[in-house]
Amino acid sequence: MGKMKKKYESGESTQFMTRKQALRKLQLSLKMFRKLCILKGIYPREPKNRKKAQRGATDKKTLYLKKDVQFLLHEPIVWKLREHKVYLRKKGRAKALRDKVALKRVVDNKPMYKLDHIVKERYPTFIDAIRDLDDCLTLSFLFSTFPSLRFVPGSMSRLCRRLTVEFLHYVIESRALRKVFVSIKGYYYQAEIKGQTVTWIVPHNFGFQPQSPDEVDFRIMATFVEFYTTVLGFTNFRLFHSLNICYPPKLLTLRGSEELNATNQLHWDNEDDLVSERVAALNQSLLRSSDAPVEEQVPEMDEFPVTEDASKMEEMKREAERVKRLKNLFGGLKFFLSREVPRESLCFMIRAVGGQVSWDGNLFPGATFDESDDSITHQITDRNLDDKQHVSRYYIQPQWVFDCINARGLLPVDKYFPGAVLPPHLSPFQTEREGDYMPPEKRKFVDMEKGIVAPENAFEFDNEGAEGEQEEEEEDGDEDDMEEEEEDEEDENASDEDELLDEDERTIKELKKQMKVTKGEAEIVDELRKRDDETKEQWRLRTMMIKNKHKRLYRKMMDSRRKRRREADRLASKRLQIEESTSKKSKKTKTKSKVK
Repeated sequence: MGKMKKKYESGESTQFMTRKQALRKLQLSLKMFRKLCILKGIYPREPKNRKKAQRGATDKKTLYLKKDVQFLLHEPIVWKLREHKVYLRKKGRAKALRDKVALKRVVDNKPMYKLDHIVKERYPTFIDAIRDLDDCLTLSFLFSTFPSLRFVPGSMSRLCRRLTVEFLHYVIESRALRKVFVSIKGYYYQAEIKGQTVTWIVPHNFGFQPQSPDEVDFRIMATFVEFYTTVLGFTNFRLFHSLNICYPPKLLTLRGSEELNATNQLHWDNEDDLVSERVAALNQSLLRSSDAPVEEQVPEMDEFPVTEDASKMEEMKREAERVKRLKNLFGGLKFFLSREVPRESLCFMIRAVGGQVSWDGNLFPGATFDESDDSITHQITDRNLDDKQHVSRYYIQPQWVFDCINARGLLPVDKYFPGAVLPPHLSPFQTEREGDYMPPEKRKFVDMEKGIVAPENAFEFDNEGAEGEQEEEEEDGDEDDMEEEEEDEEDENASDEDELLDEDERTIKELKKQMKVTKGEAEIVDELRKRDDETKEQWRLRTMMIKNKHKRLYRKMMDSRRKRRREADRLASKRLQIEESTSKKSKKTKTKSKVK
């Protein structure tokens, strides 16, 4: 007889460990354990059977895999965290005894640790690090706007600011920007780096509003930022060298402080601060090294004799052509930014697609040309125009830049003049599923992005539609007048004939009209309808063959699809009603103006 198995000695009960047991095994405090788990990328796990994993306990506990905790035992940072615990105890004792000499000695010997080996461990290849840049960039851009807080020192905010500016410079130099969108949360950007899609959010530049510690735990967020800054530093170094650019970034032309002050009309005490501000302006090219090899090259698409995926290959070629056109979308155009528009975001977007941009040198360093330059083609403003205007340039609102990048073409500027009612700013990141409602404006932008409709002809349909409606209204009015006159004449003729004819003749005429022989027509078989009926029948037979355990999931999918269709129909009818009401109002105003 074999040995009997005891309860909770195999299976899930031996695979999991509670947080309290993990703290006891690692000999760390809860704060240190949280920090270690964030740095190593270890998170609580949900077992299949919680009662077995908790050895019969019914209360809900935080569980970790036992393998993960054993993995943390061999981490060198654990010893540094224990030394940090001793350091805090010694520091507190020296403060309590008011021993300044001992306090200085303890602070000078503060234990430090590096995260380089953890970055290499979590991201074995460079592509893995690029795939995980979304949260890294979003959190780094957020912390770059923070002042010095209790758990967020000023050095961390300055480091985040420097790293994010370097990343924006790489996107500008590589022309990797693909999509943009502005919302209440901030600016959404999407770039294509080494074949990977990276999306991040940049918050608006508002004043910092203090948050209560109950709502936001800055200590946890600062631990994430501590790891993300290390990752972003490694990534920027590799990306800059792939484009043959010096790292840390240096300006292409370094000039003396007197010349810098003369060009920017700003007086700086420290020349290094001025150079760093000029780098952060994103408006000047960076110095390239001559020895480093250039890896970032535009690959040419090879042509293979394909039979099945010919349409996919054609679509890929068209997409490559659209991306190539987007990279130099603003080539040859010069923009001047007024003081009320968001300078950093517009400068980044314009330069990322090949344009030149500048602003008033009295406001910020980095301006390359003045407002009086006659070669400026567009001036971006967001307020009413003054009397001083230049005839040789267009005055537009900032949304024109966003919409042009999303449409991958230069849109007409007449819809974006200052004071004009702007077209709806639609998100290019939202993808509609089958049955979802897509507004006509979104469909138009999708067609422009795919190259079906040319951007310069995008708004011509609206103008033609409005003119066509006016012409149709006038024609309808003329036709109604003609029909009324003909009906009056027919009524008069009919009354005269009715007086002359008797009742018998009328009945005979009616019978003769009914006694007509019409030519027979051959039955036309609608092939499309017949095919639809066959596909519906096949679909019905296939649904009958679904297993019972999958039928519930299938019904849920169909119900959600029907809900989306109903919602799309409701939105389409609502839009139709709004358009009809607006057209009626416009008709009334036109008639009133004609009467006057």
